[in-house]
Amino acid sequence: MTTATSATAEEIARRVLATEAEALGTLAARLPGDFAAAVELVLETRGRVIVSGMGKSGHVGRKIAATLASTGTAAFFVHPAEASHGDLGMVTPDDVCVMISNSGETTELGDLIAHCARFGVPIIGISKREDSTLMRAARLRLTLPEMAEACAIGLAPTTSTTVTLALGDALAVALMERRNFRPEQFRTYHPGGKLGARLATARQLMHAGAAVPSVAADTPMSEVLIVMTARGFGVAGVLDAEGRLAGVITDGDLRRKMDGLLDHTAGEVATPSPVTVGPETLAAEALAVMNQRAITALFVVDAAGRPEGVLHLHDCLRAGVA
Repeated sequence: MTTATSATAEEIARRVLATEAEALGTLAARLPGDFAAAVELVLETRGRVIVSGMGKSGHVGRKIAATLASTGTAAFFVHPAEASHGDLGMVTPDDVCVMISNSGETTELGDLIAHCARFGVPIIGISKREDSTLMRAARLRLTLPEMAEACAIGLAPTTSTTVTLALGDALAVALMERRNFRPEQFRTYHPGGKLGARLATARQLMHAGAAVPSVAADTPMSEVLIVMTARGFGVAGVLDAEGRLAGVITDGDLRRKMDGLLDHTAGEVATPSPVTVGPETLAAEALAVMNQRAITALFVVDAAGRPEGVLHLHDCLRAGVA
């Protein structure tokens, strides 16, 4: 049976979002006093962060554990009911346990709380009730401020789950920044999809070794054409006596200097001081350079200017960099 309401769907949505936004502002202004200590405890932990919760708190806990794990803090979720049937063995004295319960009286957490007490596993509790069973057992208490749920009857977990999730994000990001977690580390945990592609480096996508189209400065253009055709990148790198990249020859250079082309050497035809990137340059940055310069290939050089590889526009596009 549907209960009639005079509010439109849009009005209800705005009310819900405003209620939850206000709750997040309250949390930011009244951050739990043990938050900084919780960050330090996790940083000092030799094992992993075990996150647990039941029902909606469990769903939120899974996301918090996933965010921690993807940002440099070893973490995983343990279902409290499964813990009572053997999964307690996953929790070791080297770990720290983050338990989530809005009321702090979730029955299913009982065995996990007892296990942590028995083996000295520190508990970080997240609850709105400071005097609850969970919070009394916790070493550190991340107490949520009192706030109304966003639903009309005030019972469905809405505001409370949003605030808990945001607090978990705050914990993960604080740990991430304290660990000086870098983009290349982030990519290690996100190798697939668009994010992995954006964080790929030139070294990971470039063609190296014998595939690099390079010639000496005194190479006749007849031989340069053979190298360019064989490698198929539409470019050749011209090296100086020390093996450094002194210039490049592109298909455009060939067309512009077609008159008497075969009477010249690579050094005479090449465009000097070419645009290059380093091997650790993000592929997205390299693609931006190619787009800005209206070129289709870049040489990847080491600190001394010696070519390590060549990166083509198509390599970036195939990898999903855009």
